[in-house]
Amino acid sequence: MRTISSDAPTTRGVLFVHSAPSALCPHVEWAAANVLGDSVDLAWSTQPAEPGTYRAEVSWQARVGTGASLASALRGWERLRFEVTEEPTASSEGARYSYTPELGIFHAVVGVHGDIMIPEDRIKAFRLKAALGEVSMDEALDGLLGEAWDAALEPFRHAGDGAPVRWLHQVI
Repeated sequence: MRTISSDAPTTRGVLFVHSAPSALCPHVEWAAANVLGDSVDLAWSTQPAEPGTYRAEVSWQARVGTGASLASALRGWERLRFEVTEEPTASSEGARYSYTPELGIFHAVVGVHGDIMIPEDRIKAFRLKAALGEVSMDEALDGLLGEAWDAALEPFRHAGDGAPVRWLHQVI
């Protein structure tokens, strides 16, 4: 097991690749390896929710902020669906990133108990949109909570129940 420099705050997280066409699978591994600093050999399995695609997941331990780096490295790819979670630490909030080609990326700050924490500026922006009649308050709250991403990814999450999880440790 490789260790991480003791002066860098570390956290744990999971990369869930919910669906990727076979041609994209090696590119996902390369992108993840580039972020995690080590080779990544994901255990791909078929994704029953979308025939012709594959799913995989990997748990990682690395510097705080690695979740954002993974999400940035993977976003924007056609036919790729993924989620990245990063656990909170004593000195940082956690995060969840969800991506679908149709919706783009959603980011949520996650507190120590797993709740989504909505920053004040986002609440103010959605209140203004609701006041201007651009969205209803329910639509605004759904947007803040990432409801559309959850609905789009839920069939892919269930299709992965019981899949193996692998642990990777970033080399710093």
